[in-house]
Amino acid sequence: MKQTLRLVLTFCLLAFIAGDAAAQRIVRKSFARAERQTALLDSLLTSPDLFPASWNTDGTIKTNSARGWISGFFPANIWFLYEYTRDPKWLDMARRRTAPLDTLRRYTKTHDLGFMVGCPCAAAYRLTGEEAYRQLLIDASDALLTRFSPAVGLIRSWDNKNGDPNPYRVIIDNMMNLEMLFTVSKLTGDKRYYDIAVCHADNTLKNHFRPDNSCFHIVCYDAETGRVTGQRGGQGYSAASAWSRGQSWALYGFTMCYRETGDPRYLDRAVKCAEYFINHPRLPEDLVPYWDYDAPGIPDEPRDASAAAITASALLELAKYAPGKEKSYYGTARKILTSLASDRYLIPAGKKCGFLIDHSVGSKPSGSQVDVPIIYGDYYFLEALLRLKNYKTQK
Repeated sequence: MKQTLRLVLTFCLLAFIAGDAAAQRIVRKSFARAERQTALLDSLLTSPDLFPASWNTDGTIKTNSARGWISGFFPANIWFLYEYTRDPKWLDMARRRTAPLDTLRRYTKTHDLGFMVGCPCAAAYRLTGEEAYRQLLIDASDALLTRFSPAVGLIRSWDNKNGDPNPYRVIIDNMMNLEMLFTVSKLTGDKRYYDIAVCHADNTLKNHFRPDNSCFHIVCYDAETGRVTGQRGGQGYSAASAWSRGQSWALYGFTMCYRETGDPRYLDRAVKCAEYFINHPRLPEDLVPYWDYDAPGIPDEPRDASAAAITASALLELAKYAPGKEKSYYGTARKILTSLASDRYLIPAGKKCGFLIDHSVGSKPSGSQVDVPIIYGDYYFLEALLRLKNYKTQK
């Protein structure tokens, strides 16, 4: 009996070692490709004040200014390369590409400052300890707080072009900007940032989810009463459909909120989001979802590799908080990353202007960035790879 048990344990250990080795090969391969692609993309961006958004099908790069919501991702990718390699050339490039974001420190016209400033500058401060990055995080968080309404209990996502307070629109993506507020609360000891982040998360938890555990992209509120006045489809197929990247934002956002607060309601929601993904009958075999789970042309609809990358990164964190689900969540994340590191998604070196993974979708309803590489897909792919590299199973 003891000999049998030893054999079983030995087999399990060998299987884990083999699996871990395969995971590290994925990390090494993908980061080697990322180094070549990032160097190419940097060389093609001749203006220091332009930030890459996506690859255009005519072979050019779609760019934004610092005020575009994607501006923080390329600098953050370079910080990830520095974290992985510790090569000073990436440190120099990361500083250079992050510097133009200083103009955002008092920019109040967007809710996306967590992406724009939080992603690159939290990494920059963690890796360098430089005060300038800490102060930029604080100033950007102060700007973000101006968009919080006590009456609604949420941070407004988009302003109305005519200045009308209604509808007061809140998108599920906004969960991702809360991490910067939690970070700054810890950096300053000021609980105000924490409290507003929790208030936003609580009201999102209350109003954004359907009984089947999918979420709306947009929820509209009355600016005076905070009453829900309706939902909209936004970047999804319809108001009633499950836009795949939105489901990924929800999974990632509530996993992060559980980490920061320990509130079991957030863990419960994150687990429900994970199970929605894993068990969805229209999830493809390679675990890279269609752009919307309810898109009418499945299986001939475009995939969204960015949604897969966000999900993989979130699952690698959630696995640590849900011991009974660790094997499932870790295994699912690794399978996603195996797919994204395959020839189907990982862009060949020197191709597509230096973007890293292909087949993402920005907004299919508006015909924008459909089935192309998009910079935030690269960001969450690299973040997930770092989490995979450093992953330790629970005892």
